Amino acid sequence: MNKEKFYITTAIAYASRKPHIGNTYEVIMTDAIARYKRMMGYDVFFLTGTDEHGQKIEDLAKEAGIEPQKYVDGVADTIKGIWDMVGASYDKFIRTTDDYHEKTVQHIFKKLYDQGDIYKSEYEGWYCVPCESFFTDTQVVDGKCPDCGRPVQRMKEEAYFFKMSAYQDRLLKYIEENPGFIEPESRKKEMVNNFLKAGLQDLCVSRTSFKWGVPVTFDDRHVIYVWIDALSNYITALGYDVDEKGELYSKYWPADVHIIGKDILRFHTIYWPIILMALGEPLPKKIFGHPWLLFGADKMSKSRGNTIYADDLVARFGVDGTRHYVLSEMPYNSDGSITYENFIARYNSDLANNLGNLVNRTIAMTKKYFDGTVPARGEVTELDRELITAVEEAKSAMFKNMDEYKIADAEDAVFTALRRANKYIDETTPWVLAKNEEDKPRLGSVMYNLLETIRVCANLLYPFLPSTSEKILCQLNTECKSLEFGGIEEGKAVGEAEVLFSRIDEAKMLAEIEAEMAAKAEAQKPVEKPEGLALINFEDFGKIELRTAQVVECEPIPKAKKLLKLQLDLGYEKRQVVSGIAKFYKPEDLIGKKVVMVANLKPAKLCGVESNGMILASGEDTVRVVFLDPETPNGERVC
Repeated sequence: MNKEKFYITTAIAYASRKPHIGNTYEVIMTDAIARYKRMMGYDVFFLTGTDEHGQKIEDLAKEAGIEPQKYVDGVADTIKGIWDMVGASYDKFIRTTDDYHEKTVQHIFKKLYDQGDIYKSEYEGWYCVPCESFFTDTQVVDGKCPDCGRPVQRMKEEAYFFKMSAYQDRLLKYIEENPGFIEPESRKKEMVNNFLKAGLQDLCVSRTSFKWGVPVTFDDRHVIYVWIDALSNYITALGYDVDEKGELYSKYWPADVHIIGKDILRFHTIYWPIILMALGEPLPKKIFGHPWLLFGADKMSKSRGNTIYADDLVARFGVDGTRHYVLSEMPYNSDGSITYENFIARYNSDLANNLGNLVNRTIAMTKKYFDGTVPARGEVTELDRELITAVEEAKSAMFKNMDEYKIADAEDAVFTALRRANKYIDETTPWVLAKNEEDKPRLGSVMYNLLETIRVCANLLYPFLPSTSEKILCQLNTECKSLEFGGIEEGKAVGEAEVLFSRIDEAKMLAEIEAEMAAKAEAQKPVEKPEGLALINFEDFGKIELRTAQVVECEPIPKAKKLLKLQLDLGYEKRQVVSGIAKFYKPEDLIGKKVVMVANLKPAKLCGVESNGMILASGEDTVRVVFLDPETPNGERVC
């Protein structure tokens, strides 16, 4: 029997920098939907990847002193590594520097040019490098980009343009006839009222001011601009080309949903559909613009210094702990928020207390009262029906919300059932039932209902917490994937109880985080230029004689806590040097090491001990001696 197909994509991540958790949320959300659809029996194709061309990347590569391809190779590896780390179960990871993609983008551009949708002209306007977008005088706000708020540049260059205006009415009609095409509804109204009804301008689709892009085949001064290049990935990944559709394309296109951030909604709901219309291809069924994950109340950005990265969160809270927070804290239509205080509170409440404690004590009671075997399901009481109904309602609510992409509500539905199970334990008091032999059948029913509630909920949690779901089923010693109540096998031994989520000491962890952030901020501080230093000429510098030497003896100086007395071998003579490094080095740390010394410094007495030179070191609060390669000969001139 052929499965119904489901094609889902993320926006491809821009390969300029390491993505923060706000960027990573999108792939976690998309993965949850993909896993849910697979669980429901769909043939899923999940696409993600990286957008690797543009002026910003060309500039960053130049700053780094490497070729753009090498630069994006490194960033793409980082992005792919983070996607893998958070459990993204994608079927393909596309890069816009892949040969097949670049070739097809050139064919798309040529086809659109040949049929008159693209023409050459000249562009003059405001350009935002980070957003890679042009803006008119009326769109720019106080000389800054209306999207990201950064300064824009005035640019004038020859360019090719796409006739967006020719498709405006057709797209507007399509949106009106397909009410679910853009979601949430508020995003659709924004696109229609602010852009389509206001009138579309023709779109700049090539550039000549930089070279890092896909060349236009018939005009090599131009590279194809990012939005034709990047947006086309959704079909090139499936093997689409203008003259050949490919097996995957024929099977999976049109996409069932593009999951994208609200900041790039215009490009996906206006430019991309129009490009597809011009190519004569079907439009995606749905474009879902998710909100942002904010740091407190602010948008995350490297320039603000408020970025949180997925790998840091995973190191503290685990993969599923991280997935749970971002999925549960992101509303359907408004921005979510992340703070460490909220993260720890939700982790302790939902994962450690509600889920982890429920699983642990249920298996422990099964071991204690029934020798670790699943008891028989006995008579069903009103309390039991309430628990079973809560599980059934959780399943229905989860399905409904997942189908509407209300991910936080879907996951919360399952946790509502888990909370009901914890209450059920308090209501039935298994520890009291265990005291009387005549209550053993009732105790068996209670334990069966708890084990089965956990089994069903573990399967329902799979899209959100895949690793935890598998661990719970392993502890239950069952492979039953049925979502109907009553699937766990009576008389079968359960597995070993293990802690799923250890409760976090909030005060301790927040103190650790604060200390790490302070250290990181200190390390990132720019080094201030020393003041009051007189410039010297080359002749003055030439008077300083720096020589290599080996420390052959070292000892502290009595009554001088800061000083060490060193005997240095210059090869041609021995020297005694006194140095104020006792706070940072023990004598045994220095003996045998090769150092640099100022060999022509006038002798001086420190605490009554003569010093005939000085060894080089850096720092003030923390002193670091300059050590040389052990193979360095003694007495060499340093110049």
